[in-house]
Amino acid sequence: MTALPAAIAFAIALNLLLAARFLYPEMLAPGAVRFACWAGIGIWGYLAMREANRLPGLIRPRSLASGPDRFPEAHAAYLHGQWAQAEAALADCLAIESRDPPALLFLAGVYRHTQRWDAAQRLLAEIRLTEAADRWWLEVDAEDKRLLRDRERLAPTAPTASLTPPPIPEADEDAGGVSAPATPSEPGSDRARFDPHEAIGRDAPMAA
Repeated sequence: MTALPAAIAFAIALNLLLAARFLYPEMLAPGAVRFACWAGIGIWGYLAMREANRLPGLIRPRSLASGPDRFPEAHAAYLHGQWAQAEAALADCLAIESRDPPALLFLAGVYRHTQRWDAAQRLLAEIRLTEAADRWWLEVDAEDKRLLRDRERLAPTAPTASLTPPPIPEADEDAGGVSAPATPSEPGSDRARFDPHEAIGRDAPMAA
């Protein structure tokens, strides 16, 4: 039974008992009202003790896990730069307590060191949404600054494409190259055209 339906049922039962005891005493016998009151108090005490026993598991779920707590192992692997081992140990910790800020911060650091910038950024944004984010704002901001610094320093930059087309190499006549055909002149341009008859007329006296 969840908290809200239990609270509503308890409030209804309490109001009925108070009405039967003080407003309409003829509805129920005094012994029945007294018994119902003690039964309600006993049920309330049992539920309160059960929730109190579950409270450590809600605060620190890893303390009640069946397996060993791997957070110290993840911490040691992180300090030694063993990113794969640290990520595996942190994944086991987060499988038990998925919103643990220290484990999430270490995992964001692993992503940063392995140059998974987008994953680290998403993880930091998730940490800011947790209930304990106010107590970890300084560490989150520091990790965010380190992520921005490493991303600007290590991220490869794409070469800028030049908008100027490369020049067309000219053919070397001495080397036997063939030059590119000349572009025909536009109508009305002042460029002189080559006339083979004029060239023969110029070369005729030399041939004689």
